[in-house]
Amino acid sequence: MHARTSGILLHPTSLPGPFGIGDLGPRARQFVDFLADAGQGLWQVLPLGPTGYGDSPYQAVSAFAGNPLIISPELLAQEGWLTGEDLEAPDFPAERIDYGAVIFWKHQILARAHERFREHASEVQKADLDEFRRRHADWLHDYCLFFALKQQYPVSWTEWPSAILTREDPAIARARQDYADAIAVQEFIQYQFFRQWAALKDYAHSRGVRLLGDVPIFVAHDSADVWAHPEWFQLDHGGKPTKVAGVPPDYFSAEGQLWGNPLYRWDVLEREGYAFWVDRLRLLLTLVDCVRLDHFRGFAAHWEVPAGHPTAMHGNWAPGPGPALFQALETALGHLPLIAEDLGTITPDVRELRDSVRLPGMAVLQFAFSVEENGIGDSLYLPHKHQQNLVVYTGTHDNDTTLGWWQTLSHQDRHFLQRYLRTDGQAIHWDLIYAAMSSVANTVIVPLQDVLGLGSEACLNRPGRAEGNWTWRYRHDALSPQLAGQLREVSRLYGRRPI
Repeated sequence: MHARTSGILLHPTSLPGPFGIGDLGPRARQFVDFLADAGQGLWQVLPLGPTGYGDSPYQAVSAFAGNPLIISPELLAQEGWLTGEDLEAPDFPAERIDYGAVIFWKHQILARAHERFREHASEVQKADLDEFRRRHADWLHDYCLFFALKQQYPVSWTEWPSAILTREDPAIARARQDYADAIAVQEFIQYQFFRQWAALKDYAHSRGVRLLGDVPIFVAHDSADVWAHPEWFQLDHGGKPTKVAGVPPDYFSAEGQLWGNPLYRWDVLEREGYAFWVDRLRLLLTLVDCVRLDHFRGFAAHWEVPAGHPTAMHGNWAPGPGPALFQALETALGHLPLIAEDLGTITPDVRELRDSVRLPGMAVLQFAFSVEENGIGDSLYLPHKHQQNLVVYTGTHDNDTTLGWWQTLSHQDRHFLQRYLRTDGQAIHWDLIYAAMSSVANTVIVPLQDVLGLGSEACLNRPGRAEGNWTWRYRHDALSPQLAGQLREVSRLYGRRPI
């Protein structure tokens, strides 16, 4: 991204609406309208896969499938697959997602929509679903069977019956036959997700807004991908990880972060031409216009922890695929619009890899204002040290909101920030937005929580906390023409335009 532009980070689950969770319906288009009115060229979202235990978009049960929970009931009703009565949702909380209640209700109405489709769809509509099945067969068949088996055996796939665990041909054929109805429901759900997302993308483009997606470097162990292709991962004979992913102690956690994802067998993936990654990026780039590579440093070297350790403190660095992966991606797909999430413990080999594949990195202003002994900061994230080929954030989904962060700053750091930005801190969120927008960096992304000036109650994720994350939603009346005007003014002031 070489033009000066800016945008907002907001995961679709955080959109308002009556169905307990944000979705791809009318309020998603209203948010696009807000972005356009505010002069913003980018909408950044988090990974779009179906979430599992913990509801984290970074622990999806498929690297390819879409999240059923953000399918819009209203759009299904417009097509005739749901009725007005179906849209009478329970009294869900307005500003928090109650995942248990949402999952129960949403899967009920999606199954109902499939039943109506099966009974009333035209031959053209059924043919379109068949074409979707054919086009996505490489991942869709395994994912839908995995989901159907999960309904039958609601435990980790390593505890499934042996013949299914090891994917013996007769057992898999029998399962596809026995659970054909459940598989058909999941195929329909994925069909609707991809149709609704494509329509939203087209609408965003019509308003001058481009979509920035996110791909986690690792996949969840309890996922269709690991079950279907155990040879790609470091597993024992029972399918359990021998080593798992994490990061060493850092800003977010004194004990490090133990993610628990299985690690790749990069040598196996390399022999297959990194086909998994090629297919993954190819599909994602039909959904979004550019992609943030989460935990980019793991492509240079990743932190591996022996399975069973309670924290990530006792691990070691192991080499990633390096430039070979990116060469394979470029050979297969051409030069890709990627952003390297190069936060955390960044060593020279990570910077060398990022620069060799010509990717912009990230700078987070909340990390910029730690002072040295002389009372002056020396962080590369300080605005006067930025470069053009950079994406600047006030904070990310893993940070506290800027207002919440400000309230917990040490006296020394707060004093330095006030001197640096020449502010009394009364509108600290706008101070950081102005600092980001004025940067020489080509791209600026601001979480919606910072645009709204919200405190820690609006934090989306707290790394290291097992529960209570990913639940925040903004209220339907939070976005106003006045707010759009204020954001448009600062974007224009510093020469930022929609792409």
